[in-house]
Amino acid sequence: MPLVTPLSAEHDLETKELAEFFNETLGFCPNSVLTMQRRPAISKAFINLNKAVMANEGRVTSALKRLIAWVSSNATGCRYCQAHAIRAAERYGAEQAQLDNVWEYRTHDAFSDAERAALDFSLAASMVPNAVDAKIKAALYAHWNEGEIVEMLGVISLFGYLNRWNDSMGTILEVDAIESGDQYLGKHGFEVGKHE
Repeated sequence: MPLVTPLSAEHDLETKELAEFFNETLGFCPNSVLTMQRRPAISKAFINLNKAVMANEGRVTSALKRLIAWVSSNATGCRYCQAHAIRAAERYGAEQAQLDNVWEYRTHDAFSDAERAALDFSLAASMVPNAVDAKIKAALYAHWNEGEIVEMLGVISLFGYLNRWNDSMGTILEVDAIESGDQYLGKHGFEVGKHE
C-alpha cells in the first residue's frame, strides 16, 4: 500500500494537461505524478523539469537518456523507476540488443564506448558516497562535450529525486510498466516489490 494515495487525473486540470507528456513517454500518466498533485505546484514543477531534462538536444538521444535513468535507478534499487526507465527506453527506440542486455552494458557489443562512458557516469553519480572521479571525467570528455554532460547529469539528478520519491511513497507500479520490467529485467530477478 502506498504511503499516500494517488489522486484522480482530473484533480488538477493544469497538471493533467502537462502530464500528457507522459502519454508519449510511457503511454500513461504515472501514479507518482498523481500523488504529487496533492500539491499542484510540485506536480507542475516536476513535469516541467522532466520535459526540460528529457528534451532531445542532440547526441544524448532520448533512448540513451532513458538507459542512463535505468542505470541510476538500478543503482539506488527503485523498482518503480527501473520499470519506467526501461519502458521509456523501448518507446524511444533503444536497440533491442541494448534493452535485452542493459545489465551487461560494460561488456556487451550493443553498447559503444561513448554509451559505456555515459552509463558508468550514471552509476558513479548515483552511488552514496558519490563515485564520480578523474577516471569517470576522462572517459566522459573522451566522447562528450560539457553541454552533453550537463544533460546526462540532469537525467541522473531527476531520477535521484524520483527514486527517493517512489521508493519512499511505495508508489503503485502500473500494469504496462510491470510488463516492460518483466520483459527486459525479469531474467535478473525484477520484482515489483513494495510497488504493488
